[in-house]
Amino acid sequence: MRLFRYWDNSRKILAVQLEDGGCYRLEAPDLMTLVREAKAANVTTAQHIQSLLPSSARIDAPVESLQLAVPLDAPEVWAAGVTYQRSREARNHEATAGKLDATTYYDKVYDADRPELFMKSTAQRTVGPGETVCLRSDSNWQVPEAELGLVLDSDGTIIGYTAGNDMSCRDIEGENPLYLPQAKIWKRSCSIGPFVRLSETLEDPYALSIACRIFRNGEKVVDESASTGELKRRLEELVGYLKLDNELYDGTVLLTGTCLVPPNQFTLASGDRIEIEIEGIGTLTNTCAMTHEVDG
Repeated sequence: MRLFRYWDNSRKILAVQLEDGGCYRLEAPDLMTLVREAKAANVTTAQHIQSLLPSSARIDAPVESLQLAVPLDAPEVWAAGVTYQRSREARNHEATAGKLDATTYYDKVYDADRPELFMKSTAQRTVGPGETVCLRSDSNWQVPEAELGLVLDSDGTIIGYTAGNDMSCRDIEGENPLYLPQAKIWKRSCSIGPFVRLSETLEDPYALSIACRIFRNGEKVVDESASTGELKRRLEELVGYLKLDNELYDGTVLLTGTCLVPPNQFTLASGDRIEIEIEGIGTLTNTCAMTHEVDG
């Protein structure tokens, strides 16, 4: 069961897609309202949604024909770093100019009890499927980072899963780890969507294939794939550290790190199209532009 939102004139409409592919319009304003209603009724979110379907309008148009919106307005998006061996290798390359035999702080955090966690985005900076992501004007080495996202409630319960793009400036982070916020946070530097797969309907989040494809002038220039089975840390471990002495808000998203990094010689350019596909969740597509080329 996957939740999504689409544009109907100027309104974002919440809808659900069932396992048989049928889509239904829902009356609730957002996903977290459904979650709270389900808790009050002492049923699961999926059960609550199922009970609403008889009175919900079926959407006859295929979901691919709808103008999809960001599936939820996440008040905060957090991210975990160096949670895959591939990410560890890429960060080391940035920090050591390719001298991979050197031990770095990335090696240390990969093996440490405490994971790397950082604030990535806010609702105002986060875009959805089909929207434009921005490139920083002061970076010459920028890449997307394809990540499994956890949708959390205020208690840290994993409500669902989504696809996320943690845009990153490899040269800025590699120059100095204290530059991490600038390497990660700027206008439209994060995208999520197109669906939220309810956690109760996903059998094993550690057995999902992830793919990242980048197209330039209609030609595929990057095509990488991996699996969430390569994740070093447990999802509950990452959430546990995120909520430790912290305040979570309903709808917070935690990106869990990337296992896909484009070749070291690659950098994004204006006009590139990024596709991030996660099995059972969907394909998140965005086009790149420089920050000065995008209003808002």
